[in-house]
Amino acid sequence: MPVTTAKPAGATAIRPFTIETPEAELEELRRRIAATRWPEKEPVTDQSQGVQLETVQALARYWAKEYDWRKCEAKLKALPHFVTKIDGLDIHFIHVRSKHDNALPLIVTHGWPGSVIEQLKIIEPLTNPTANGASASDAFHLVIPSMPGYGYSGKPTTTGWGPERIARAWVVLMKRLGYTRFVAQGGDWGAVIVDVMALEAPPELLGIHTNMPGIFPDDIDKAAFSGAPVPSGLSADEKVAYERLQYVYQKGIAYGFQMGLRPQTLYGIADSPVGLAAYFLDHDLRSYELIARVFAGQSEGLTRDDILDNITITWLTNTALSGARLYWENWGKFGYFNAKGVSIPVAVSVFPDELYPAPRSWTERAYPKLIHYNRLDKGGHFAAWEQPQLFSQEVRTGLRSLR
Repeated sequence: MPVTTAKPAGATAIRPFTIETPEAELEELRRRIAATRWPEKEPVTDQSQGVQLETVQALARYWAKEYDWRKCEAKLKALPHFVTKIDGLDIHFIHVRSKHDNALPLIVTHGWPGSVIEQLKIIEPLTNPTANGASASDAFHLVIPSMPGYGYSGKPTTTGWGPERIARAWVVLMKRLGYTRFVAQGGDWGAVIVDVMALEAPPELLGIHTNMPGIFPDDIDKAAFSGAPVPSGLSADEKVAYERLQYVYQKGIAYGFQMGLRPQTLYGIADSPVGLAAYFLDHDLRSYELIARVFAGQSEGLTRDDILDNITITWLTNTALSGARLYWENWGKFGYFNAKGVSIPVAVSVFPDELYPAPRSWTERAYPKLIHYNRLDKGGHFAAWEQPQLFSQEVRTGLRSLR
């Protein structure tokens, strides 16, 4: 794929970006963790009241005494980082070009509670496929931006940075990098953004890959939200998806309502590292169970360092509230899980511990140009982060026909 090597001048310049963390900020972080005022233990024996005290205290002990941000910082600094101003806001992104000239440009978008940390493990397998069990023809040039208000991107000072504006900004970014044909991938918020990119259907966008597909018919989505019984006539797969979505709406997204309605009220997670960590751990039941096991001494997908790398980058950049406002921006606009009318080619990977397992029937209706559908045996909501090899294989296979 062609790429412009000369940097644009002036307002559209692409500027190198360097990550530097003063030691004093890490010392202050550890001090604040040690100074946490703990509540009493929850009076239940499960996670039904939220993140359990034992889990958060284990996290805090490790964070304060053993965790080393410098290891994560070194991984980040080994990659090429850039910033460019789009629509008045600085957008940070990692840009790793494959050594294979005919690589397909791919922009990958993280979610909440996330950052570019989620995508670090897929950079090598996607840009260097010949060293990772695939062929040169499967190579990608990778662009991994930080969403506005997240990580090292700028924090919007005015309203309006919702999914549609981010989707348009990503197209501007890819074209500014010289990519005249590209594909897009996303999970969580990234899944909403790639759906919106596909709705806008810029001619440069060949297709998308999603691991949290928006597939629910509107009536099914509304019924699940209302708590209605399972509608009649659903297949077995559709019934499972409905029940899982209903659970998400009823018991799984308290944070979405808080951030969607009153994000500025969350001063506690900007002021307390442990408050931030607990809030981030409480994304969804299956992910929480995986994370809790890790801090109980077991190993499953994500490590303790993985989890704390993502929390720490949010703490150090003070982006807890600026990231939360994305929910407010989208309130009443795009649904997270419903079909949106996408008409360009779409590849879908269904990981078993996602919020819901997307049935093929609804997926085919939501995406009439479905070019790939596969159900995996392992993996959850944070698939790129947790199962990078499986995820990379899915992206290669799913988008192969668009090359």
